[in-house]
Amino acid sequence: MTKYLALHETLEVHEILTFKNLCLTKATTMSGLVQDEELKTILSDDVAAGTKFIKHLQGYLSDRSTKS
Repeated sequence: MTKYLALHETLEVHEILTFKNLCLTKATTMSGLVQDEELKTILSDDVAAGTKFIKHLQGYLSDRSTKS
């Protein structure tokens, strides 16, 4: 397996990361505004899942070790 992503792959991961950050920001902001408890739970679950996914994506951009 190669050590680095190709330029187009890096750009695509960065684009997805930017979109997920926007989604996370919106979900975090909206969770403070909603009054329905079920919707708050959905938004907080989305924030947790989004944070995990963002950390996973950041690993692709920062991890330069070889994996076999």
